[in-house]
Amino acid sequence: MDNDLKQKLIELTNNDAGFLNELREFIHTDLSGKQQQPIDFVRWTDINKVRPNDYNPNSVASVELKLLYTSIKHDGYTQPVVTIYDKENDSYIIVDGFHRYFTMKNNKDIYDLNKGLLPIVVINSDINDRMASTVRHNRARGKHSVTGLSSMVFSMFENGWEDSQICNELGMEAEELLKLKHITGFSKLFKDAEYKKSWETRRMIKLRTNPTASFSE
Repeated sequence: MDNDLKQKLIELTNNDAGFLNELREFIHTDLSGKQQQPIDFVRWTDINKVRPNDYNPNSVASVELKLLYTSIKHDGYTQPVVTIYDKENDSYIIVDGFHRYFTMKNNKDIYDLNKGLLPIVVINSDINDRMASTVRHNRARGKHSVTGLSSMVFSMFENGWEDSQICNELGMEAEELLKLKHITGFSKLFKDAEYKKSWETRRMIKLRTNPTASFSE
């Protein structure tokens, strides 16, 4: 980059997080061509404008939380927190990354190091899609609470999703969904319990047609 341009940018930004975010948004929207990729626009946001969701079924042991603190302390934030924007309350609701948020919120040295600014990306989703995204992030890491996941699945039913859609979106087998129905104990979830032999998820079809197919998709 031209040195004169660098100097002008330095003078314009003046370490102003708000202006830097505007500059990143301009690059993301008008220059980079990656508008559909949230990671292309990481914004540093006042942590007080970020809040947890009320449905995350993930849980992390205290030992792992300490390790996360050590990681952020030594290496900084290497992954942003995934959020959606709540226009009504002018805040960002966490979809994935609560413990990265929690680490800054509860450790003054991490807070001070980052001047109270949390790196986030923003996705656009309705409530069921947000919950599904949270589960996908958790399950990809092998972490989720069965009780929390059961409650989330119940909410998805309440919001109109069918069994097959839930399985396809959460990467679950039919039998796994049925077990979650039993765990919840909500009678509404049992009305279509005979479904499990009548349809197949995308992954089941893929494995039936190609036994060597990867489970990661």
